[in-house]
Amino acid sequence: MNVSLKQWRAFLAVAQTQSFAEAASLVHMSQPALSIAMKNLEAELGGQLFARSTRAVALTPEGAELLPQVQRLLADWDNVMADAHQRFSLKRGRLAIAAMPSFASTALPAVLQAFRSRFSEISITVQEVIAEQLLEQVQEGRIELGVSFDPGNQPDVAFTPLFSDHFVAVFPAGHALAQAGTGPLDWAQLCSYPFVGLQRPSSLRALIDRHLSAQALSLNVVLEANQLATVGRMVATGLGVSAVPKLCEPQMHELGLSCRALVAPDIERQVGVLTHGRRPLSKAASAMIDELKRHYAER
Repeated sequence: MNVSLKQWRAFLAVAQTQSFAEAASLVHMSQPALSIAMKNLEAELGGQLFARSTRAVALTPEGAELLPQVQRLLADWDNVMADAHQRFSLKRGRLAIAAMPSFASTALPAVLQAFRSRFSEISITVQEVIAEQLLEQVQEGRIELGVSFDPGNQPDVAFTPLFSDHFVAVFPAGHALAQAGTGPLDWAQLCSYPFVGLQRPSSLRALIDRHLSAQALSLNVVLEANQLATVGRMVATGLGVSAVPKLCEPQMHELGLSCRALVAPDIERQVGVLTHGRRPLSKAASAMIDELKRHYAER
């Protein structure tokens, strides 16, 4: 059946005005064009919708039964169009973001505040997941974007860098390392103390081990955990020292820990946005990436 929305709108106009002349004006058609459109519609449907006379136009019984259905059809269509317009103009929509906990609890709130000042109607859900799980969620399409460390070459993943992060040593405020000054520490100095580390196969743990091995260094790991926040709490209770990305420094200070930059080697890793490499992004996701870029461009 070849019936257009324009024909249904014309039908509704004629039904409501009971006049081809008035209806033609409402739908911006000439009266002859409107008459042809209604005849074509009736031909497609297989029967008359209007009883026409020289003085009046009235709906046939079949036309009267069809009228409320057409009204609902056009209302639903208008709602679909309005909803799509609002989503594309970022006046409506939802966005799910995954972020590693160290980013979600430190830098992300300021980014979200700036984003919502521009797009207050977008509903946002934040999931805090470790880097390995975040990568999996992006690859499987369960989230549109995530913020994490550079995962390297991974199938179906695009990485947009935001900033470089380095490592800092963390230890209790009264520790010997705190009394030795505030300048950078060599990793070799950290290796002489009991160390609380991330569990393998953590990508951060692998990164540290690889760089230290190249310097013939190894950590004295006495405890392991799978969350940096847990590592920090263990250090705060005096179970050892550790090394965490500088991004975590505010969390460590909240636990009463001291931090010093680590050098020799200076281990760094890019932090950025992970998206699916073969799937288009929503307007909301694209706007969030722009906000993240803006945030770090201004720093």
